[in-house]
Amino acid sequence: MPIERNRPAIPADECAAAPDEARSSALDLRPKSFAEYIGQRQVVETLEIAVTAARQREDVLDHVLLYGPPGLGKTTLAHIISNELGVPLVHTSGPALEKGGDLISILTHLKRGDVLFIDEIHRLPKIVEEFLYSAMEDFAVDIIFDKGMNARSYRAKLEPFTLVGATTRAGLLSAPLRDRFGLQRSLDFYAEQDLERVIVRSAGLMDVMIDLPAAAEIARRSRGTPRIANQLLRRVRDFAQVRSDGCITAPLSCDALALEGIDALGLTPLDIRFLDVIIEFYKGGPVGLEAIAATMQEEPDTLMDMVEPFLLKAGLLLRTSSGRKATESACRHLGKRFFKPESRQMDIALE
Repeated sequence: MPIERNRPAIPADECAAAPDEARSSALDLRPKSFAEYIGQRQVVETLEIAVTAARQREDVLDHVLLYGPPGLGKTTLAHIISNELGVPLVHTSGPALEKGGDLISILTHLKRGDVLFIDEIHRLPKIVEEFLYSAMEDFAVDIIFDKGMNARSYRAKLEPFTLVGATTRAGLLSAPLRDRFGLQRSLDFYAEQDLERVIVRSAGLMDVMIDLPAAAEIARRSRGTPRIANQLLRRVRDFAQVRSDGCITAPLSCDALALEGIDALGLTPLDIRFLDVIIEFYKGGPVGLEAIAATMQEEPDTLMDMVEPFLLKAGLLLRTSSGRKATESACRHLGKRFFKPESRQMDIALE
């Protein structure tokens, strides 16, 4: 049975009745196609091939798992897959699906070829995850009626669909769920050149004048993440509008980002506090994450998800079996003393 293409996700009359939503969508910086997407070349190429092949066969695309640090484009790629297939996207998240009935309600309303996007899929409750096993593999769900002696099972058939799962913690996915994804792709931090292109494109969509040195300066401080690059661009745009003539230059970018507390490497005040605690309180480490979090009065998960990925990538932090250690580069950048590890070798007495 051919897939019904180009079905609108929202009726036209509903869009006309919501001018605010239409206006906000006009300012959406997300690319709408693979051709517009910048960076992640290998991931985009493999997804484009799979989508094109499925469209040519008029078949359903394999389930897709996208994982990597936040802000690298997992949600954007899910929307692009839906747009390229010409089918609606149903968007939900792992924490929102508290009961099996929540998931079954969504699955039974999907039409052939629809894309179901589950963000933070590693946070699905176990009972909900088990419903996905048969839904992904056999396109069916088993529903149990009553309990005990009167329990009855009914197997409901589903229309074939594509599940796109996104997660920042792929290691927390269970093996049975992970193995049911036919396409598994990891997104990595962006190079500065790609981020410059993202910033120039976004500035054009926002109707903001920016020169290339300014785009390079913002890209350098964006932590390899397009979402952060667009956020910094908005803050610099506001600064240029209020303090200057609206045109973004490199010196103006430096002043605006310094006001935001973003240093030359893109470190935030939270990053600097994290490294300061390791260097000043624990002499450079190693120290456990729980001890760092207690000293900073922050949640360990916040530090693990928001702070550590970029510091590890930038070579400012080491994660060892005995704890976290600040590198010599981190001490040099912050102007701190580097504590060399003490030698544990025993002195050999010479006779």
